[in-house]
Amino acid sequence: MAKEFNVPPVIFPSGGNPAGGGPQQRRLPTAPFQPPRSSNASIPFMSFDVNSAAASTSFSTPQFPSTISVGGPTGFEDEPPLLEELGINTKQIYQKTISILNPFRINARLHEDADLSGPFLFLMAFGLFQLLAGKLHFGILLGWVTVASLFLYIVFNMLAGKNGNLELYRCVSLIGYCILPIVILSAVSLFVPQGGVVIMVLMGLFVIWSTRVCACLLVELASYGDEHRGLIAYACFLIYMLFSLLVIF
Repeated sequence: MAKEFNVPPVIFPSGGNPAGGGPQQRRLPTAPFQPPRSSNASIPFMSFDVNSAAASTSFSTPQFPSTISVGGPTGFEDEPPLLEELGINTKQIYQKTISILNPFRINARLHEDADLSGPFLFLMAFGLFQLLAGKLHFGILLGWVTVASLFLYIVFNMLAGKNGNLELYRCVSLIGYCILPIVILSAVSLFVPQGGVVIMVLMGLFVIWSTRVCACLLVELASYGDEHRGLIAYACFLIYMLFSLLVIF
């Protein structure tokens, strides 16, 4: 048997007029508030229309060229070697080294193009041999080469006068290449007793070797140096004797 419940009657408001007893009137739905659109349709952020702003601010996909211009590099295969980009000519360094090793047949034409790559390698090798002998002379070698180059540059241009055309860069290059016999002396001294007659004789031979090569190259490459060959050779002798003393002592 179903149980009955007493439901109170529902009374709806009369639309804000409590006194009115007329029939209930339904309110019409009002449209949501929309701010007025801007008259300038070209500025999207001044418009509140989301759809039009999104359409106007969409970015186009960038277009990239699919091919590279004719004649340009197409990969690493066409790139020049690293040594060539750094200006290091290994073939030229080898030829200059061979010319220094023969003191009786000096080719001055190879040294017309001065460079510092070969001298730097020789100085590093010199310092390495000295390090094997228990002497740390890397900084001393670089400093002495700089001072020796300035000394020889000043002496030569004073002897040649206003006609001297020896450049400091070429002077550093020549001194660095002609130090190769002293580098060989440093390597030989590792196997020869120090302070003996043998090492002294070897020192004299290698110093004369470096002096002859450097003086001949200076006279050949720089003008007005032939008449002062003896003084130029003496200055070169002092320079390479100084470096040989690092090997002996």
